[in-house]
Amino acid sequence: MNKAMHRQRSGTGVVTALGMMSGTSLDGVDAAVLRTDGHDITSFGKSAYRSYTNQEREVITAGFGHWHGPEVEAARAAVEAAHLELLREILEEDTAVELVGFHGQTLAHAPRMQGTLQVGDGAQLARDIGLPVVWDFRSADVELGGEGAPLAPFFHHACARYAGRTGPVAFLNLGGVGNLTWVDPRISRPEEEGALLAFDTGPANAPINDLMQARLGQAYDEGGKLAARGRVEQGALELFLAEPYFVRMPPKSLDRNDFADMIALVGELSDADACATLTAMCAAGVAEGMQHCPAPPERVYVTGGGRHNPVLMRMLDVSLDCPVAQVEEIGLDGDMLEAQAFAYLAVRVARGLPTSCPGTTGVRAAVGGGTVSRV
Repeated sequence: MNKAMHRQRSGTGVVTALGMMSGTSLDGVDAAVLRTDGHDITSFGKSAYRSYTNQEREVITAGFGHWHGPEVEAARAAVEAAHLELLREILEEDTAVELVGFHGQTLAHAPRMQGTLQVGDGAQLARDIGLPVVWDFRSADVELGGEGAPLAPFFHHACARYAGRTGPVAFLNLGGVGNLTWVDPRISRPEEEGALLAFDTGPANAPINDLMQARLGQAYDEGGKLAARGRVEQGALELFLAEPYFVRMPPKSLDRNDFADMIALVGELSDADACATLTAMCAAGVAEGMQHCPAPPERVYVTGGGRHNPVLMRMLDVSLDCPVAQVEEIGLDGDMLEAQAFAYLAVRVARGLPTSCPGTTGVRAAVGGGTVSRV
């Protein structure tokens, strides 16, 4: 057994891991290198991004909501090819990588019914690159009664401690779906009771992106420019907030298309008003979710693509009772945080450490998900 493999299995020493993530907003694939012992963050390394082509995006979108069939297989092929291309690129420049965390692409998520589906074969990826790959992070959690999402909270806990936070803070990821992690960094281990509470707040960028694509042929509302020209339709916003999801106690999670009827709520509005209203729905879902926090966070740190939308950030600033800032304020990279999270989780899986707990997914007990495929 070589030294790198020994470090991964022994539970001691720092491992250089590469995490890869493709979110439900379908912008592309993120890859980021992280050095960690599975507990503390030692340092951050190189990161890279590969955008999906329009054709790839169409193929993957066609697979959303399907559990099997030709649409799923086509999406799987597109996802694997895009990830492998980016992975080879980054490994050429960083030969120190010892382990890869591969999330794949979520096509369907119904933890209380069929389960959860992330396409992408980590075993084949391991053979292609000649490195061990950790993948299928969510299935074990779902099998033990958890929501299978969100999975970044254990990493958020490490980030809060890395940044020297001494009181409760919250991390808000605004990807296709919004998710919130409340963290008490004074508790040393993320699986301990009271250290974390996490849940999906509601739709975020996904419905806005779908609206922009359907009406204007654009991938997203760049800089919130369209929303800035519109007016929020309060009736549609009230109907949105009447959804039973918002009164459910966390932990709880959503599929990308669980709120697909949001588009119908704004169907009669102008492009600008529809975009403004969908943006307000995202912020309102977060505000509703904040009521579940065990104690008011000192600050909310926003990560993900939504933090680049100044209209959405202003709406959050107005509707939340605590300061709101981008995660860059504490030296983190909001574009790469999820990819870094799966590098961190990969090391934990390789070392037999838990990756979720009752406070993050509602799973019955702390569990370590993920499959390790070795070459």
